[in-house]
Amino acid sequence: MVASQETLDKLEDIGLNMYERKIYSALLGRGVSTAGELSEMTNVPRSRAYDVLESLAEKGFAVIKSSKPMEYVSIPPQQAIENIKKQHRQELQEKMERLDDFKESEAVDELESLYDQGLELVDPADMSGSLKGSRQIQQHQGTMFQEADEKIRILTSEEGLRDLRENHMDTLKEAKDQGVNVQILAPVSEDNYDHYDSLAEVAEVRHLEEDGEISAPEGRFSIVDNDAVTMSMTHEDVHSTQDSAFWSQSDHLAENTMGPVFETLWNKSGKPETPEDFDQPSP
Repeated sequence: MVASQETLDKLEDIGLNMYERKIYSALLGRGVSTAGELSEMTNVPRSRAYDVLESLAEKGFAVIKSSKPMEYVSIPPQQAIENIKKQHRQELQEKMERLDDFKESEAVDELESLYDQGLELVDPADMSGSLKGSRQIQQHQGTMFQEADEKIRILTSEEGLRDLRENHMDTLKEAKDQGVNVQILAPVSEDNYDHYDSLAEVAEVRHLEEDGEISAPEGRFSIVDNDAVTMSMTHEDVHSTQDSAFWSQSDHLAENTMGPVFETLWNKSGKPETPEDFDQPSP
């Protein structure tokens, strides 16, 4: 007996390939079985069944018995999940340690030197491009914030405050600690007040009102110092994989175009209402 296709698809999500999914679900139905028996049940080639079962054992989904013929014992799903989680944590820790070691090595200094040499040959106007997908956009913004020397200016949406808090809080705090002036402009409401309250510890945050005097723009952009800009190109309701943005290291765009836009909106904005104010009825 093999699990339903929906369950097999879920097993794929946690890293089991097609043969592993079939054999593991079949093994669960038998408790103990041989490679030959499982091969017949699942139509997995017998020559592959042994490798698949060994892989499942390494991942913590099965145990190999010392018997003739060789038999395999299924591991209960909950325990198997904990086994693979433990392996992922260990692998991640090892990768992080290797990255930290590499970051402190002379090799990185050499690569940084090569980057600086190449940058001198490039016209700043050529340092621009598109970003696709929320993950790539978030990574690029994080890099921009880390490179800030003087100021970071961010215009975002209500939902954008949550993204800043979840993805860039530590980076913005480091920037502030290093003397960078961080300014965030966004609509603040009762729904996102907690995010505003947290970000207010690392930045000056103003409420972008939408009334007769000023209309809050739906766009999102960030300016670092006066030489780098990232601007959203899609509505924030699109799927994360379809989110796109434009970035540029043009000082003209940052200082003479987007900078004045931000300053105009900043000067017409102020502190948001407090949670107590939200509870008050409208006059």
